[in-house]
Amino acid sequence: MKDENKKQVLAQGSTMQLGTELAVVERLVLLNILPKEGDFTTIKLLRKLRENLSFDEEEHKKLMFVQDGDQVRWNEEIASTRQIQIGEKQADIIHDALKKLNDEKKLTNEHFTLYEKFVENREE
Repeated sequence: MKDENKKQVLAQGSTMQLGTELAVVERLVLLNILPKEGDFTTIKLLRKLRENLSFDEEEHKKLMFVQDGDQVRWNEEIASTRQIQIGEKQADIIHDALKKLNDEKKLTNEHFTLYEKFVENREE
């Protein structure tokens, strides 16, 4: 696995967890591209992933989120990243969602760093 600074593999029981450092915008983008449907086990994994990507009370207070129509703004002066635990199957779901956007030519600049982390680094 490349980019050891961004990802480290941690053994947790029999499931491998990827500790991935994600910025605020990356977390928000991921929350928006995750599938809304799937089988029961996939939905369970997606619920846990959404919970891990979400923002706690302290982060809300620090970042001062403001909903402006369809957009979310926050205090960008706060350079906030967080280590997010992502299981192998959850990483597969993210990978597949990003690959689908790429295949449909619907990737945007907001997806760039996520694509590098979850698709390019994985396929090398």
